[in-house]
Amino acid sequence: MIRVAQDGAIWTLTLDRPDKANSLTADMLQNLCAAVDDATRQQACAIILTGAGRVFSAGADLEEARAGLATSPLWEDLSARIAQARCLTIAALNGTLAGGAFGMALACDLRLCVPGAKFFYPVMKLGFLPQPSDPGRLAALMGPARAKMILMAGTRVEAEEARDWGLVDRIVAPENLMDTAQALCADALSAQPAHVAAIKRLVP
Repeated sequence: MIRVAQDGAIWTLTLDRPDKANSLTADMLQNLCAAVDDATRQQACAIILTGAGRVFSAGADLEEARAGLATSPLWEDLSARIAQARCLTIAALNGTLAGGAFGMALACDLRLCVPGAKFFYPVMKLGFLPQPSDPGRLAALMGPARAKMILMAGTRVEAEEARDWGLVDRIVAPENLMDTAQALCADALSAQPAHVAAIKRLVP
C-alpha cells in the first residue's frame, strides 16, 4: 500500500489505498519509515510524498485508530525521519490532508497542493493530542494563532487560505502536480548530496 518509485536520485513514495482515502495503517507507517531510511542510505537528492486518487490521506485507519494507532509513536518516528533526511523533501498533496497525516507533510521542506484540497486536524474533537512535533511546526509556518485555529478550533482550511497562511507553498493543477514537484528538485539533482544536506542544515 506504499508504492516506491526511484527516478535517478528522486524517490517518490505514494500512499496507495485510494479506496480507503489513503488512511494509514501501522504497516504503512512502518513501510514509509523504511523507505525514507532507504532513500537516505542511497543518497537520494529528493523525496516526494504523494497519494493515489483524490485524497492525500484521511489520517489513521479507523479500525486501527480504535485499537491504539492514533497514539502510536510510529507517527512521530516517520515525521522525524522525514525532517532529518539529508535531502530535499516535498509533499505533493493530491487532495485533502487530515489528522495524523499532517505530521509527514509538515516535516517536509516544501508543500504543494491541488485546488480542491482541504486541511483539518480534529484532535480536540476526538480527544487525542497531536503528534509532539506538529504544533511547533504548524506555528513556525503559520503563527501560533492560526495553529490553534486548526488544532483547537477544528477549522477546516481550504487550499487558497492554506497558501495565504503559509501551510502550503503553491497550488498546482492536478495534472501538473508531479511535474511541478520534480521540477523543484532540479537544482538538488545537479548538486552533490553533501552540498544539498549542507544547505538544508543552514535553514532552521
